[in-house]
Amino acid sequence: MGSTEPARLALGATGSLFGLAYGDALGKPTEFMTVVEIEARYGPGGPRELSGDPAQVTDDTQMALAVGWALYDATAATPEILEPLLRDRFLAWARSPENNRAPGMTCLRACGELARGGPWQAATVAGSKGCGANMRVTPVGLVPGYDLDTLAGVAQLQAGLTHGHPTALAASELTAYAVRVLRDGADLADLPGVLRQRALGQRTVYRDDWLGALWQRPGVGDPESFIARGWDECLVALDRLDAALSGPDDGGDPCRATGEGWIAEEALATALLCVLRHPDDPVAALARAATTAGDSDSIAALAGAFLGAAGGLGIWPASWLDRIEYADQLAALGVAWD
Repeated sequence: MGSTEPARLALGATGSLFGLAYGDALGKPTEFMTVVEIEARYGPGGPRELSGDPAQVTDDTQMALAVGWALYDATAATPEILEPLLRDRFLAWARSPENNRAPGMTCLRACGELARGGPWQAATVAGSKGCGANMRVTPVGLVPGYDLDTLAGVAQLQAGLTHGHPTALAASELTAYAVRVLRDGADLADLPGVLRQRALGQRTVYRDDWLGALWQRPGVGDPESFIARGWDECLVALDRLDAALSGPDDGGDPCRATGEGWIAEEALATALLCVLRHPDDPVAALARAATTAGDSDSIAALAGAFLGAAGGLGIWPASWLDRIEYADQLAALGVAWD
């Protein structure tokens, strides 16, 4: 990677993939620390340099790569083709000896059920909206040629295999959509409004061709009301983001404004808050995301994916390029999609 030509440094897929891994690596050691503990170790600005050679990532990057390679291998973007590819990649991750980074219990539980070979709708953890659904979805927003309906279907399918809650589905679509519009040139400052418009427009759209009977559960009358709950919870998270951005930055833990990020809509909102507090200093944005009392690695990973999609690989320190784990895979997918 050290010989990467300048032209490639401007491209968004590679920048987003590496940005996700960089944020993940910076947040990995701080995930279960308090802000006081993080600042005592790294200073008030938080971690701003990769540690280790290579710098290790967590299951966030590992599972994003699983999604990415499933999309890369697909001969067409249909549920019939993508579901078994995603299933196989998720199971390979679950069985890998490298799956030793405190993986999420929802993903492990769902993978155990997926391994039985039945319908994925029976394997998913129906009540989970953990951020494992959308910390891995950002590659969906990078694949060339997906129209917005395809992007939405793929994003929700990959979430639904493990996280069956409607908010997990909606937040995953919104996360992938954010990556897409940023790569296409949307201004970071406009992103909250763009995402709100998308959420309102999709509020009662249930993608039956991708999700099948996932909505059918006790107490749910129809698929439209099922998915509307997810979009409504995302809209509440965007309300909290707007409220935070309407006032000055107090320099403190962003989780106090938009949530700790253990659940999908909070991971999205808090990552966006970090990005929008530091739009011109990507490393500071990742450090801010890693200096949180919540799910620091997932928040920072999403922040890195957003910033990299908007600015390309060239926004990141050149010295990091060869120092991140899985650099070869990140580069290969980036080159394919750029």
